Amino acid sequence: MCYYNGQLVTRAEYIRLKGLEKLLANYDFLKSPLQDGFAFGNTAVLKRFPDREDFDIVQMEWGFLKGDPNKWPFIRTREDAEKIRRGYKDEKGFHPGLNFLNAVAEELLLPNKVYRDAALNRRCLVLSSGFYEWRHVFPKNKRTGEPLKTAVKYPYRIGLKGKEYFYMAGIWEPWTDQMSGEHVDTFAIVTTKANELMKQVHNSKERMPTILNEDLAHEWMFGNLSEDRITEIALTQYPYKEMEAYPIAKDFKSALDPTAAFKYDELPELVLD
Repeated sequence: MCYYNGQLVTRAEYIRLKGLEKLLANYDFLKSPLQDGFAFGNTAVLKRFPDREDFDIVQMEWGFLKGDPNKWPFIRTREDAEKIRRGYKDEKGFHPGLNFLNAVAEELLLPNKVYRDAALNRRCLVLSSGFYEWRHVFPKNKRTGEPLKTAVKYPYRIGLKGKEYFYMAGIWEPWTDQMSGEHVDTFAIVTTKANELMKQVHNSKERMPTILNEDLAHEWMFGNLSEDRITEIALTQYPYKEMEAYPIAKDFKSALDPTAAFKYDELPELVLD
Protein backbone atom coordinates (compact mmCIF):
# COMPACT_ATOMS: atom_id res chain seq x y z
CA MET A 1 0.00 0.00 0.00
CA CYS A 2 2.62 2.52 1.05
CA TYR A 3 5.44 2.13 -1.47
CA TYR A 4 6.77 5.69 -1.76
CA ASN A 5 7.80 7.89 1.12
CA GLY A 6 9.60 11.17 1.82
CA GLN A 7 12.10 12.04 4.54
CA LEU A 8 12.95 15.69 4.02
CA VAL A 9 13.65 16.88 7.58
CA THR A 10 15.24 20.26 8.31
CA ARG A 11 18.29 20.31 10.54
CA ALA A 12 16.41 22.28 13.17
CA GLU A 13 13.68 19.64 13.25
CA TYR A 14 16.21 16.84 13.37
CA ILE A 15 17.97 18.37 16.36
CA ARG A 16 14.64 18.91 18.13
CA LEU A 17 13.55 15.38 17.31
CA LYS A 18 16.59 13.81 18.89
CA GLY A 19 17.28 16.43 21.53
CA LEU A 20 20.99 16.60 20.72
CA GLU A 21 23.14 17.49 17.76
CA LYS A 22 24.41 14.71 15.52
CA LEU A 23 27.47 14.75 13.34
CA LEU A 24 26.64 16.07 9.87
CA ALA A 25 27.57 12.70 8.43
CA ASN A 26 24.66 11.19 10.31
CA TYR A 27 22.27 13.88 9.13
CA ASP A 28 22.85 13.52 5.40
CA PHE A 29 20.45 10.60 4.96
CA LEU A 30 17.52 12.80 6.04
CA LYS A 31 17.50 14.80 2.81
CA SER A 32 15.26 12.73 0.57
CA PRO A 33 11.81 14.06 -0.41
CA LEU A 34 11.03 10.78 -2.21
CA GLN A 35 12.08 7.21 -1.58
CA ASP A 36 10.95 4.41 -3.87
CA GLY A 37 10.20 1.27 -1.88
CA PHE A 38 10.80 -0.87 -4.94
CA ALA A 39 14.47 0.20 -4.90
CA PHE A 40 14.79 -1.59 -1.53
CA GLY A 41 17.16 1.10 -0.34
CA ASN A 42 17.98 2.56 3.06
CA THR A 43 15.45 4.60 5.03
CA ALA A 44 15.71 6.51 8.32
CA VAL A 45 14.15 4.58 11.19
CA LEU A 46 13.90 5.26 14.93
CA LYS A 47 15.30 2.13 16.58
CA ARG A 48 15.16 1.52 20.30
CA PHE A 49 18.31 0.77 22.25
CA PRO A 50 17.72 -2.70 23.75
CA ASP A 51 18.83 -1.79 27.27
CA ARG A 52 17.09 1.52 27.92
CA GLU A 53 14.23 3.83 26.99
CA ASP A 54 16.13 5.68 24.30
CA PHE A 55 16.54 5.43 20.56
CA ASP A 56 18.88 6.18 17.71
CA ILE A 57 18.06 7.28 14.18
CA VAL A 58 19.55 4.65 11.90
CA GLN A 59 19.29 3.50 8.33
CA MET A 60 17.45 0.26 7.63
CA GLU A 61 16.72 -1.50 4.37
CA TRP A 62 13.07 -1.07 3.31
CA GLY A 63 11.77 -4.55 2.57
CA PHE A 64 11.48 -7.07 5.41
CA LEU A 65 13.82 -10.06 5.06
CA LYS A 66 13.32 -12.98 7.41
CA GLY A 67 16.54 -13.71 9.26
CA ASP A 68 15.57 -16.87 11.16
CA PRO A 69 16.48 -20.06 9.21
CA ASN A 70 13.77 -21.93 11.10
CA LYS A 71 11.01 -19.61 9.90
CA TRP A 72 9.36 -19.10 6.50
CA PRO A 73 10.31 -17.35 4.27
CA PHE A 74 13.97 -17.56 5.26
CA ILE A 75 16.13 -15.99 2.54
CA ARG A 76 19.74 -17.20 2.44
CA THR A 77 21.54 -14.80 0.14
CA ARG A 78 21.27 -11.39 -1.51
CA GLU A 79 20.69 -13.19 -4.82
CA ASP A 80 17.77 -15.08 -3.29
CA ALA A 81 16.40 -11.82 -1.86
CA GLU A 82 16.46 -10.23 -5.30
CA LYS A 83 14.57 -13.18 -6.80
CA ILE A 84 11.94 -13.19 -4.06
CA ARG A 85 11.44 -9.42 -4.27
CA ARG A 86 11.37 -9.06 -8.05
CA GLY A 87 9.85 -12.37 -9.01
CA TYR A 88 11.54 -15.17 -10.93
CA LYS A 89 10.94 -17.91 -13.46
CA ASP A 90 11.75 -21.59 -13.15
CA GLU A 91 10.56 -24.87 -14.65
CA LYS A 92 7.19 -24.37 -12.93
CA GLY A 93 6.65 -20.94 -14.51
CA PHE A 94 6.85 -17.37 -13.21
CA HIS A 95 6.64 -16.69 -9.49
CA PRO A 96 5.46 -13.12 -8.70
CA GLY A 97 7.58 -11.07 -6.33
CA LEU A 98 6.98 -10.76 -2.59
CA ASN A 99 8.34 -7.37 -1.60
CA PHE A 100 7.44 -7.31 2.14
CA LEU A 101 7.46 -3.50 2.10
CA ASN A 102 4.22 -3.27 4.09
CA ALA A 103 2.85 -5.33 6.96
CA VAL A 104 -0.94 -5.59 7.19
CA ALA A 105 -2.00 -4.63 10.73
CA GLU A 106 -4.86 -7.11 10.83
CA GLU A 107 -2.42 -9.99 10.16
CA LEU A 108 0.63 -8.96 12.20
CA LEU A 109 0.18 -11.48 15.01
CA LEU A 110 -1.45 -14.37 13.19
CA PRO A 111 0.20 -17.73 13.96
CA ASN A 112 3.19 -18.44 11.71
CA LYS A 113 2.90 -14.98 10.12
CA VAL A 114 6.22 -13.69 8.82
CA TYR A 115 5.88 -10.49 10.89
CA ARG A 116 4.70 -11.96 14.20
CA ASP A 117 8.02 -12.14 16.09
CA ALA A 118 9.06 -8.65 14.96
CA ALA A 119 5.70 -7.19 16.00
CA LEU A 120 6.13 -8.72 19.44
CA ASN A 121 9.78 -7.83 19.95
CA ARG A 122 11.14 -5.36 17.38
CA ARG A 123 8.83 -2.42 16.83
CA CYS A 124 10.23 0.80 15.37
CA LEU A 125 9.12 4.13 13.94
CA VAL A 126 9.58 5.19 10.33
CA LEU A 127 10.07 8.92 9.78
CA SER A 128 7.97 10.56 7.09
CA SER A 129 7.59 14.06 5.74
CA GLY A 130 4.86 12.87 3.36
CA PHE A 131 3.93 9.71 1.48
CA TYR A 132 2.56 9.07 -1.99
CA GLU A 133 -0.44 7.16 -3.33
CA TRP A 134 -2.38 6.76 -6.57
CA ARG A 135 -6.04 7.68 -6.95
CA HIS A 136 -8.04 5.74 -9.56
CA VAL A 137 -10.66 7.72 -11.48
CA PHE A 138 -12.94 6.13 -14.06
CA PRO A 139 -13.77 8.62 -16.84
CA LYS A 140 -17.24 8.48 -18.36
CA ASN A 141 -17.85 7.27 -21.88
CA LYS A 142 -18.67 10.39 -23.89
CA ARG A 143 -21.34 8.53 -25.85
CA THR A 144 -23.10 6.50 -23.15
CA GLY A 145 -22.21 8.45 -20.00
CA GLU A 146 -21.22 5.20 -18.29
CA PRO A 147 -17.87 4.88 -16.46
CA LEU A 148 -15.12 3.28 -18.52
CA LYS A 149 -13.64 -0.02 -17.32
CA THR A 150 -10.08 1.31 -17.28
CA ALA A 151 -9.16 3.85 -14.61
CA VAL A 152 -6.91 6.87 -15.04
CA LYS A 153 -4.40 7.02 -12.16
CA TYR A 154 -3.42 10.30 -10.49
CA PRO A 155 -0.61 10.51 -7.91
CA TYR A 156 -1.11 12.33 -4.61
CA ARG A 157 1.18 13.43 -1.84
CA ILE A 158 -0.25 13.02 1.65
CA GLY A 159 0.96 14.57 4.89
CA LEU A 160 -0.19 15.99 8.21
CA LYS A 161 -1.38 19.57 8.52
CA GLY A 162 1.17 21.82 10.16
CA LYS A 163 3.74 19.05 10.65
CA GLU A 164 7.03 18.76 8.79
CA TYR A 165 7.47 15.14 9.80
CA PHE A 166 5.54 12.38 11.52
CA TYR A 167 5.87 8.76 12.59
CA MET A 168 4.65 5.60 10.90
CA ALA A 169 4.55 2.31 12.82
CA GLY A 170 7.16 -0.16 11.65
CA ILE A 171 8.64 -3.53 12.51
CA TRP A 172 12.21 -4.60 11.85
CA GLU A 173 14.22 -7.77 11.38
CA PRO A 174 18.00 -8.39 11.32
CA TRP A 175 19.19 -10.31 8.27
CA THR A 176 22.55 -11.86 7.34
CA ASP A 177 23.61 -13.11 3.92
CA GLN A 178 24.68 -16.71 4.53
CA MET A 179 27.27 -16.55 1.75
CA SER A 180 28.89 -13.12 2.05
CA GLY A 181 28.25 -12.41 5.72
CA GLU A 182 26.64 -9.06 4.88
CA HIS A 183 24.41 -7.94 7.75
CA VAL A 184 21.56 -5.43 7.53
CA ASP A 185 18.50 -4.49 9.52
CA THR A 186 15.36 -4.60 7.38
CA PHE A 187 11.87 -3.25 8.04
CA ALA A 188 8.28 -3.01 6.88
CA ILE A 189 5.74 -0.22 7.35
CA VAL A 190 2.54 -1.24 9.14
CA THR A 191 -0.66 -0.42 7.25
CA THR A 192 -4.27 -0.13 8.38
CA LYS A 193 -7.69 0.48 6.83
CA ALA A 194 -8.08 3.84 5.12
CA ASN A 195 -9.77 6.74 6.91
CA GLU A 196 -12.28 9.03 5.20
CA LEU A 197 -9.57 10.92 3.29
CA MET A 198 -7.53 7.91 2.23
CA LYS A 199 -10.62 6.01 1.05
CA GLN A 200 -10.86 8.62 -1.69
CA VAL A 201 -7.15 8.90 -2.44
CA HIS A 202 -6.06 5.26 -2.22
CA ASN A 203 -9.44 4.15 -3.50
CA SER A 204 -8.25 0.97 -5.19
CA LYS A 205 -7.22 -0.85 -1.99
CA GLU A 206 -8.39 1.57 0.72
CA ARG A 207 -5.29 1.21 2.89
CA MET A 208 -2.97 3.71 4.58
CA PRO A 209 0.15 3.61 6.74
CA THR A 210 -0.43 3.43 10.49
CA ILE A 211 0.43 7.00 11.50
CA LEU A 212 1.00 7.52 15.22
CA ASN A 213 0.80 10.63 17.35
CA GLU A 214 3.65 11.21 19.81
CA ASP A 215 2.01 9.34 22.67
CA LEU A 216 1.22 6.26 20.59
CA ALA A 217 4.63 6.42 18.91
CA HIS A 218 6.32 6.29 22.32
CA GLU A 219 4.10 3.42 23.43
CA TRP A 220 4.66 1.50 20.19
CA MET A 221 8.44 1.65 20.51
CA PHE A 222 8.94 1.45 24.27
CA GLY A 223 5.81 -0.12 25.74
CA ASN A 224 5.64 -3.61 27.21
CA LEU A 225 2.54 -4.38 25.17
CA SER A 226 0.08 -7.22 25.15
CA GLU A 227 -0.88 -8.76 21.82
CA ASP A 228 -4.25 -7.03 22.02
CA ARG A 229 -2.60 -3.64 22.54
CA ILE A 230 -0.13 -4.20 19.69
CA THR A 231 -3.02 -4.94 17.38
CA GLU A 232 -5.03 -1.98 18.69
CA ILE A 233 -2.20 0.48 17.99
CA ALA A 234 -1.39 -1.12 14.64
CA LEU A 235 -5.02 -0.58 13.54
CA THR A 236 -4.94 3.14 14.42
CA GLN A 237 -6.49 5.43 11.81
CA TYR A 238 -5.04 8.92 12.03
CA PRO A 239 -7.84 11.57 12.06
CA TYR A 240 -8.53 12.54 8.46
CA LYS A 241 -9.26 16.16 9.39
CA GLU A 242 -5.64 16.51 10.53
CA MET A 243 -4.31 15.23 7.20
CA GLU A 244 -3.92 16.86 3.81
CA ALA A 245 -3.58 15.48 0.29
CA TYR A 246 -2.98 17.11 -3.08
CA PRO A 247 -2.29 15.86 -6.62
CA ILE A 248 1.22 15.91 -8.04
CA ALA A 249 2.63 15.40 -11.52
CA LYS A 250 2.47 11.89 -12.99
CA ASP A 251 6.22 11.96 -13.58
CA PHE A 252 6.89 12.89 -9.95
CA LYS A 253 9.42 10.07 -9.52
CA SER A 254 11.78 11.76 -11.98
CA ALA A 255 10.86 15.39 -11.16
CA LEU A 256 13.29 17.81 -9.53
CA ASP A 257 10.65 18.52 -6.89
CA PRO A 258 8.40 15.47 -6.46
CA THR A 259 6.39 17.29 -3.79
CA ALA A 260 5.14 20.10 -6.10
CA ALA A 261 1.36 20.36 -6.51
CA PHE A 262 -0.06 19.80 -9.99
CA LYS A 263 -3.50 20.74 -11.32
CA TYR A 264 -5.52 18.37 -13.52
CA ASP A 265 -8.54 20.11 -14.99
CA GLU A 266 -10.42 16.83 -15.39
CA LEU A 267 -9.73 15.53 -11.88
CA PRO A 268 -12.71 15.68 -9.47
CA GLU A 269 -12.06 17.30 -6.11
CA LEU A 270 -11.92 15.21 -2.97
CA VAL A 271 -15.19 15.47 -1.03
CA LEU A 272 -14.80 15.77 2.74
CA ASP A 273 -16.79 17.27 5.60
